[in-house]
Amino acid sequence: MELKNKVALVTGGGTGIGRATSLELAKRGAAVIVNYSRSQSEAGETVRQINNEGGQAIALQADVAKDEEVRSMIQAAVKHFGTVDLLVNNASITRHIQMHDLEAATEEVWDDLFAVNVKGMFYCARAAAPFMKKKQKGAIVNVGSIAGLTGLGSSLPYAVSKAAVHGLTKSLARALAPDIIVNCIVPGAVATRWWEGREAQMSRLAPHLPLQRISTPEDIASMICTALEQEAMTGQIITVDSGQTL
Repeated sequence: MELKNKVALVTGGGTGIGRATSLELAKRGAAVIVNYSRSQSEAGETVRQINNEGGQAIALQADVAKDEEVRSMIQAAVKHFGTVDLLVNNASITRHIQMHDLEAATEEVWDDLFAVNVKGMFYCARAAAPFMKKKQKGAIVNVGSIAGLTGLGSSLPYAVSKAAVHGLTKSLARALAPDIIVNCIVPGAVATRWWEGREAQMSRLAPHLPLQRISTPEDIASMICTALEQEAMTGQIITVDSGQTL
């Protein structure tokens, strides 16, 4: 699917992978809705950069964990741009908890992570799907994590939530076919603000990767856009990790 003149919603679009994806979509000619929950200034800066470079973008606030806010966001996007053709489910949260510390994985942690990382992606897909189906064409990319493949990560609940994202991708691909393709891009270590203060850890990791480099947000954004463009693949879990899980 050509991205030019399409309308794309990027959740968590103001920072990190979300910002890079918003900018890349705009470069490829899409109008972009930059969703944010709390990062208003960052989302606004992303929108300004796109508009200053001749693109079209607006910022819309919504907590993706709240279905009513998601539905209102989609309606606002449709009111402004007429439809939603593409969805990038990028918004995620984590809690940094030692994997062996099971007692720290409280009910609140589980509920918070699943509300945003899993239910939030479902809510966004459900709200956007009718507008894609109306045009009999649409594409969704969920952003997973190698934590969902390896069981390792910033916390046990985070890893499990990302495994659920991978499963959600396959189920949505079946539920929304043939009009809407749904795939999942699975990053490894990426140089985003999540790694701030862990530069030494990143420098130690990079030489041990087959490609000897840490992925950038732009690397992931490029693959997300590629997955949105193709029309012969759905339900796939695509890892982009410089060979980290090889």
